[in-house]
Amino acid sequence: MKFTKDHEWVRLEGDVAIVGITKHAAEQLGDVVFVETPEVGKTVEAKAGFAVVESVKAASDVYAPVDGEVIEANDALAGAPETVNAEPEAGGWFARVRIADRAEYEALMDRAAYDAFLETL
Repeated sequence: MKFTKDHEWVRLEGDVAIVGITKHAAEQLGDVVFVETPEVGKTVEAKAGFAVVESVKAASDVYAPVDGEVIEANDALAGAPETVNAEPEAGGWFARVRIADRAEYEALMDRAAYDAFLETL
């Protein structure tokens, strides 16, 4: 699993990146009440907004960590947005993206680097 400074996580399965927000991000948001996942077939660019998460505190964009094409959205979040809080780094994933360049994934932070980054906040 890799991480971004915008608090997204990415798990790679072959050439497919599963993307969600980190536990830290979910805790900062508070109770998630709405999730807008990206459309299947949408081309996404790294660091560009591709989904939206709303909580009782705020609405936030979720940024694509890599370039690619959305091949699946977690539609279950529409009826159960609280999954993002309950399982932010597992069942609360937002989308599966077929990555365009594996090097983008490799350049992201590993867990130790992300944890060290959190210490600076």
